[in-house]
Amino acid sequence: MHMKQDGRRLIIAEGNAQVWIEPWGENSLRVRMTADPVMDANDWALTEPVPETDSAITFETIDVTDPWYRGEEWPQYHQTAQVATLTNGKISAHVNHEGWISFRNQRGEVLTEEYWRTRDRMNRYCVPLRVTAREMKHVMGSDAYELTARFEAYDDEKIFGMGQYQDRHLNKKGSTLELAHRNSQASVPFFVSSRGYGFLWNNPAIGTATFGTNVTEWKARSTRKLDYFITAGDTPAEIERQYSAAAGRTPMMPEFGMGYWQCKLRYRSQEEILSVAREHKRRGLPMDVIVIDFFHWTKQGDFKFEPNEWPDPEGMVKELRDMGIEPVVSVWPTVDERSENFGPMSEQGYLVSSDRGINHHMTWIGNTVFFDATNPGAQRFVWDRCRENYYTKGIRCFWLDEAEPEYGPYDFDLYRYWAGPALQCSNIYPVGYAKGFYDGLKAEGEKDVMSLVRCAWAGSQKYGVLTWSGDIHSSFRAMREQLQAGLSMGMAGIPWWTSDIGGFLGGDGSDPAFRELLIRWFQWSCFCPVFRMHGERDPWIEPTTEVLHGVQRPSSGQPNEVWSFGEQVEGILTPFLFVRERLRSYIRRVMQEAHETGAPVMRPLMFDFPQDKEALNVEDCYMFGPDLLVAPVLEAGATTRRIYLPAGCRWTDAYTKETYEGGQYVTVPAPLEIIPVMMREGACYDIYR
Repeated sequence: MHMKQDGRRLIIAEGNAQVWIEPWGENSLRVRMTADPVMDANDWALTEPVPETDSAITFETIDVTDPWYRGEEWPQYHQTAQVATLTNGKISAHVNHEGWISFRNQRGEVLTEEYWRTRDRMNRYCVPLRVTAREMKHVMGSDAYELTARFEAYDDEKIFGMGQYQDRHLNKKGSTLELAHRNSQASVPFFVSSRGYGFLWNNPAIGTATFGTNVTEWKARSTRKLDYFITAGDTPAEIERQYSAAAGRTPMMPEFGMGYWQCKLRYRSQEEILSVAREHKRRGLPMDVIVIDFFHWTKQGDFKFEPNEWPDPEGMVKELRDMGIEPVVSVWPTVDERSENFGPMSEQGYLVSSDRGINHHMTWIGNTVFFDATNPGAQRFVWDRCRENYYTKGIRCFWLDEAEPEYGPYDFDLYRYWAGPALQCSNIYPVGYAKGFYDGLKAEGEKDVMSLVRCAWAGSQKYGVLTWSGDIHSSFRAMREQLQAGLSMGMAGIPWWTSDIGGFLGGDGSDPAFRELLIRWFQWSCFCPVFRMHGERDPWIEPTTEVLHGVQRPSSGQPNEVWSFGEQVEGILTPFLFVRERLRSYIRRVMQEAHETGAPVMRPLMFDFPQDKEALNVEDCYMFGPDLLVAPVLEAGATTRRIYLPAGCRWTDAYTKETYEGGQYVTVPAPLEIIPVMMREGACYDIYR
């Protein structure tokens, strides 16, 4: 093993294997390793140009003689070796004489370091397990490697971020997370540590991340290199700013995105969707967006309106826009083998292929294959069809569903993309899906681009992605899990996030228990980045026997408008539509902050109060921007809520107007008609009149 400097890069080399450590923006480093003679060139999430910083590499020669041999009687065993340090602002990488790396902040404190359990020549820590921090094991019969990277575990460390997983733990310490996308799971492998650093696993391969009590371990089942980004900062806000500078920041949210979104599974015709919009406006209720869900098309992969049910899309769009409502249209990545586009896409290599077996990915209402969103040509082809059939008719915002994509089954070793085997690159699928529409809309001159997408990976945010949490259950347990999912997505660098109000799967509108859940979820969503009603709503309407274009038309769930659940529910939900409107200027300011700095819109208390140790432990409340502390009611039948108020300022209950000192837990009223919201000292918002 030897170390050398190549410009601003520090290289650790041994045979063909080499490790590159180099500055990557402010207070940040990128580390790459290959076992091949040439480093893989993919930058994956690190696509943004970063400023050149004042960094320095130093070398030092040290005595590494085994203590047993020291002394004049053993001169032949005297040895020296080289160590190196690369410093870039507030972070430095220290490489010892064996090539082990530790990362420290500007005060010399260890942020994290590689996990080695072998004997080194200085006998610092003699453990003959032969467990190394960086392993690239050749996958027999291929040119790929199975990768494992290990870091030390720290008892005091808390981990925030990593994307969207269906559990209730905001702090991921102690978790094993699959690095793969599924319906309701979005792997976004960036986290912020309570030890003062952020870490991006810059690898879209299928694998796992384990934040154990004995080791932190990352695994990729098939890859060509190790690649990660690490950044140091004095606050979580500084860390997020530096990470988003390297991976990209969200655009400014379009004005229509900040209001209320109306949606259900599914509005079945042009007349039905217009009647809902008209009734909403007749009642004097705010609505910014209405969504046209799946199977408004002829066949999957045709990417166009079915003309019998949607006879005049241009007229529909005009009437909606005259009412101040933006229409959003669902697009699926599935292409039916009977679609007019299947043949051309197959011939040009625009469909995901299978290495073995029958190449069908979904068999719901047709045998379908996913288009290959990693292929730039496929991105352009799908956009061109959507431009021709939707954009020219006035549609400017798209709902990109099934974006994981939702394989059945999720046997990733079966599938192959333009970018490579699915095992190596599957997690970038939603990035390419969103990028195709972002680039297409930008090319048409659109300034405000937003796509509702059912998945994301690191870097998705720069393509105007609004992620939602997929087909979740209608229950308080699911609501609690979505709270941490939204906070974790924000800390992972995806600031635009939402969930289906009331849950998607299940939910009988006539059931009092569901009505209570719907109320609590609706209240909470008013204080989420996007306020969006959706769900299938039991029992389904009697299925139709109608067949159009060789496809049986699917049925629909029950009505899902604010007046659909009885007068009491309507009376509670309706005021929150106006709360959202009164907060619009505040939300606009928070969205501007997300655009300019990468700050999450909804974030854990520790983001705004990093010096408050108790704020690190709070998982059931959050900050909605810098001024509002929101405490969703997460249990059926609850009428009070215990809240922790961070130290350093006073807080005013938006409902009771009572003021409290920070640094304490308080219990406040939470009757069915309100959600507890605490306003930070100096802030005054008209939430409850």
